[in-house]
Amino acid sequence: MSIRVTKLATGLALLGITWVMPSQAAKTTYIPDGYRIETIKTPNDVRFHVTGMDSNQQGTLFVATRFGDVWRYKNEQWLKVAEGLHEPTGLLCDDDGSLVVGHKPELTRLIDDNGDGITDRYINMASQWDFHDNYHEFNFAPVKDKAGNYYGTLNLGHGVPDSLSIGAMDTAGGYRGWAYQVNNKGKFVPYAYGLRSPAGIGISPDNELFFTDNQGDWVETSKLHLLKKDAFYGHPVSLRDHPDWTVEKILKEKKNFKLFDEMREYPVVWFPHLEVANSPGNPEWNITKGQFGPFEGQIFIGDQTQSNVFRVILDEVNDVYQGAVINFIDGFQSGNIRTEFDNKGQLWVGQTARGWYSKGGKPFGLQKVVWDGTNPFEILNVKMIKSGFKVTFTEAITQSSADNLTLDIIEWGYEYTSRYGSPKQDEKRLPVKSLKVSDDRKSLVFETNLNERKVVKFQINGLKDKKGRSPSVPIVYYTVNKVK
Repeated sequence: MSIRVTKLATGLALLGITWVMPSQAAKTTYIPDGYRIETIKTPNDVRFHVTGMDSNQQGTLFVATRFGDVWRYKNEQWLKVAEGLHEPTGLLCDDDGSLVVGHKPELTRLIDDNGDGITDRYINMASQWDFHDNYHEFNFAPVKDKAGNYYGTLNLGHGVPDSLSIGAMDTAGGYRGWAYQVNNKGKFVPYAYGLRSPAGIGISPDNELFFTDNQGDWVETSKLHLLKKDAFYGHPVSLRDHPDWTVEKILKEKKNFKLFDEMREYPVVWFPHLEVANSPGNPEWNITKGQFGPFEGQIFIGDQTQSNVFRVILDEVNDVYQGAVINFIDGFQSGNIRTEFDNKGQLWVGQTARGWYSKGGKPFGLQKVVWDGTNPFEILNVKMIKSGFKVTFTEAITQSSADNLTLDIIEWGYEYTSRYGSPKQDEKRLPVKSLKVSDDRKSLVFETNLNERKVVKFQINGLKDKKGRSPSVPIVYYTVNKVK
């Protein structure tokens, strides 16, 4: 049963952890016109922490909860289809009708033999990594490519005995901090390394792998990466499982930030801390063919701490991905860790706070974002041009807006170290060298100073469309990896 968001619940003791509520539940402060959040009633008396989620071609939703159950949601009815898994954090509806779940010790296929909806067989697909029974050793999986290969990411541990630690996170070995592949022959393949807390993995319509990572040691702020085979993503402790490295070699080089910096892949986009995200989940592509409004082809990501959803607009410059990040909707009831578009174009949002803080206030839940067909007035697209940017809107701005709008631009970088996150570095205001509104008043082109490996934040003030609407979010964060 779907109900409109009204009042958020208060208080819960979770696994012996005292849940500290914010003084007030989060409120929605930005949302595009024509969109609404609906709350789904979850099973009674169940701690329904949604940590894995997918829907099949028929639109049936399947959910894995962090307490080890898998549920089906069909015709507004819940059915428990599996249980006994070890803190799953990912779920895939496979082509043959089975489910594939990533949980801490393994990747498991769930098979219903007799068609009653209940799992009859639990098949171990992969478990070739080490699991030390550490609370932080998550297995975020899977996604599947067009060739039939499966992929997942393995979280580093925290406080694992006899581990290598040169920051907050650690590993006792066994491919912690690695991405892995289970190929279409069933073979486990260590795929990439240097990951910290890669809580979301996704695959694009073009069959490219991406993952998010959370801010912390060796991670300046949360980020989105293109996942490449045999690539290094910045956290050195996972190198202990690389054939060219040893623990002794890592410790010898631990202060050599320049070496690790030169080795690592740079993010596609940074998510500015607090302003956008603290703990992002999986990247989900909007390929709904217009069922979710004008934002076709863009990436939607939820954040566990901020209880929001934001969007990413990819931009390829000199054969390198970069792009824009724009907040989309806030005020969800709990921590948003999983997003999924169904066959009706609805954006499902799976939620858990897991004892960590989230602005939403509730410890768990399930909501969805629905579009009613109204065209919103928002920033639609952002592309780099020579010496600046072109910003496109969903509706034309008024002539008065065109005559009176103002533009504020700020640039900064981040410092790569073993410390927990990085403050903004060399923050400064950039000049507006030129500013032009297109003849149809649906685009804005401006020139400024552009520098590589920087985040550019720009805010467009004074925008109005003919209905008198202003964008719910007038701020863009663009990561500049390359300059035209």
